[in-house]
Amino acid sequence: MALKHLIERFEQWRGINERLVLGTVYETAGSTYSKAGARVLIDGEGNYQGLVSGGCLEGDLAEHAAAVLASGKARSVCYDMRGEHDILFGTGVGCDGMLKVLLQPLSGEGDDPWAPLARMAELAMGMEASRCAVVVEGEEAAMGSTLLGDEAPAEHPFGLHALENPARKVLVYPLRPIPRLLVLGAGVDAAPLVAFAERLGWRVTVCDHRRAYLERGDLGAAEERIELRPERLAERIELSGWEACVVMSHHLASDRSYLAALADRPIPWVGVLGPKARRERLLKELGDGAGDLRDKLRGPVGLDIGANDPASIALSIMAELTARRT
Repeated sequence: MALKHLIERFEQWRGINERLVLGTVYETAGSTYSKAGARVLIDGEGNYQGLVSGGCLEGDLAEHAAAVLASGKARSVCYDMRGEHDILFGTGVGCDGMLKVLLQPLSGEGDDPWAPLARMAELAMGMEASRCAVVVEGEEAAMGSTLLGDEAPAEHPFGLHALENPARKVLVYPLRPIPRLLVLGAGVDAAPLVAFAERLGWRVTVCDHRRAYLERGDLGAAEERIELRPERLAERIELSGWEACVVMSHHLASDRSYLAALADRPIPWVGVLGPKARRERLLKELGDGAGDLRDKLRGPVGLDIGANDPASIALSIMAELTARRT
């Protein structure tokens, strides 16, 4: 489940001062629905955002979460569904795997309210990669203790570590910013791309010089809709911190102006609609101004799945971006 959606639900529940439990998968073995780092947020009524399984374990996890809220102390839960162990849980999921989940209580009280999720959300909504270290096993008083950002150890890769105390098990993992997609052009085929991207947990901004296109009503999933002339893109938009950009104005001169602004900018993936010949024409017209686009411009954009309509083209684009990101 996308971190973006978990954070959005967290903000809703925090707004009504709901006591919450953050569940984090920290160890797995065999075949499991999720891997270490996956999260689920559970409220006092057993409602949840996010998944650690296909929905089979969340009900039981909510029971453990209720106990965590009652005690105010973090705890870990192990689900072993390998072989005959699965019968004990009565789930019959057939995953043939094991996973361990840390449950941490969150509230608006104390010196550090809603820790650690409030700080994690702040870091995820930024533009710089960060990291987290959390005690997942050990003495009760230390369970759930979390270090974020520069406080977390930088010398350890993703995984479980003892660090300085061999009696404790610590999960160290990266905190990547929520991915951001810049869509340049608000034609009717931008709508499914924006919708797919948001559903997959991307923050999306759409730009176009045609106000009527931006106000059409089918771009509601976009975080921002900005009216601007293509040649003013670099003046209006900070062109750093984006994971990807799709140029899709369906107008050759506009696409050329957008690409001129994107050349030699720190956006690692740039795509343009249309056949390869159109991409080559744009690069030729840009000349020396094409800069690093000669190496990184994708066109035709998206995986080759035989896409031939707005929805399937959007699917192919997000499939490529998802594969690249993961």
